[in-house]
Amino acid sequence: MENRFEKEMSLRTDKELVRIITIERDNYQPLALDAAKNELKKRNISDVDIEDIAQSLIEQMKKIIQLNTDMVGSGIRLVNFLIDSLIWLVIAFILTFPLNANEGGQIFIGYIVLFGTFILYYVFFETKYQKTPGKMLTKTKVVSTEGEKPTSADIFVRTLLRLITPFDAISFLFSRNGLHDRLSRTKVIKADKDIDIT
Repeated sequence: MENRFEKEMSLRTDKELVRIITIERDNYQPLALDAAKNELKKRNISDVDIEDIAQSLIEQMKKIIQLNTDMVGSGIRLVNFLIDSLIWLVIAFILTFPLNANEGGQIFIGYIVLFGTFILYYVFFETKYQKTPGKMLTKTKVVSTEGEKPTSADIFVRTLLRLITPFDAISFLFSRNGLHDRLSRTKVIKADKDIDIT
């Protein structure tokens, strides 16, 4: 009799199969577990390899739990926002002050400078240091959801999302991660914590 889970398990990666038979075994029916074990045997994955993969998965889980513990709350995020907004606005004011605000073209240039300094401020500091001046003062930093240093592309997307997501600020009322964090797959954690569990 053919196990109805065999086709589904054949589509899973080795890591997913090991997760099913070890960490998540209580979430699966015995037939599903048998299908996962049989699929690993078909792929010639040894017991030693299964143990290594399982250990790696456990370490990843510990790291994620530690990351979630080290995430900062909305209060600190608000302080970061206020400090960074003040610094950015001072920079933007200094750069736009020489422009004549009475002329239409100058107003347009002023808006470009305003948005340009905003993007450059966050991209520069978060790419180079993983923290803005506000985060430096509150001893926090930006990491990827896996706890690694975010890529430049992640930071650029994170910065743009601050601008184009209309309910970003409100999202902090319901979660420690705002929309720009979730959509760019980043988090803000305590900077004085070492999240490497290996």
